[in-house]
Amino acid sequence: MTRQELIQQIREKQSFLCVGLDTDINKIPACVKKLVDDKCEDEDDRLSMYIYAFNKLIIDATAPYCVAYKPNLAFYECYGIEGLFAYHKTVGYLKQKYPHHFIIADAKRGDIGNTSKMYAKTFFEGDAQVDALTVAPYMGEDSVTPFLGYEGKWAILLALTSNKGSHDFQLTEDRQGERLFEKVLKTSQQWGSDENMMYVVGATQGRMFEDIRKVVPTHFLLVPGVGAQGGSLQEVCQYGMTTDCGLLVNSSRGIIYASAGEDFAEVAAQKARELQQEMKIELKKKEFL
Repeated sequence: MTRQELIQQIREKQSFLCVGLDTDINKIPACVKKLVDDKCEDEDDRLSMYIYAFNKLIIDATAPYCVAYKPNLAFYECYGIEGLFAYHKTVGYLKQKYPHHFIIADAKRGDIGNTSKMYAKTFFEGDAQVDALTVAPYMGEDSVTPFLGYEGKWAILLALTSNKGSHDFQLTEDRQGERLFEKVLKTSQQWGSDENMMYVVGATQGRMFEDIRKVVPTHFLLVPGVGAQGGSLQEVCQYGMTTDCGLLVNSSRGIIYASAGEDFAEVAAQKARELQQEMKIELKKKEFL
């Protein structure tokens, strides 16, 4: 998906919501497992079907209110072949039924050039290809550029994350007072552009978005941390939104696990719609709509 196509989807949906598919088998409602148990005779397929059935119901419920989905690979890889099968089926379902939704594989890959080339092939070629992949940039240019050679595909580089430990390294300063995340932003712009590169900036960073925008005024930012992690959507928009929106705000647990009952999909839709309505207000403030 190109930048202009993404912007058009944001305008049409009046939303810049990304729903994180962090599917934990232990948090899947009992009603979903019972539905699968009643239909699935093969024990070997049951785990993957639990995950896929849950994802499918969440996607169908939230699709009207979001522009992107972000499956977190850790929640699939930990279950081995069955988990990866569920991931592939989820991506396939999105591509077939919701082809205009932006799909982000949250895998945080990044290694020496020839290895990154294979990671890029994994996520950007074949039946399960996605639109974007999160990438760790700390091994430098040759670890990132293999992800930037695919038309319509995006590398989303870690910049200033929402976790507590982000302060351990990302805010450290060199002798000139430049912080590490600022160096990542500045240096990486020599590798790609705002047409194929985004940055992860946590919602909990607040006014730090002002500093981010001084360095990358037009790039899209993937913003986790709204909802369960306590980030403020209004603060993110005040300091991080651009005239092209420039934001994809992710919510995972706050939507997909908002209810553990039989109404889980309905409640997920409600939570997604609430965020979409808040986003609509912020987009109007920026005269985007």
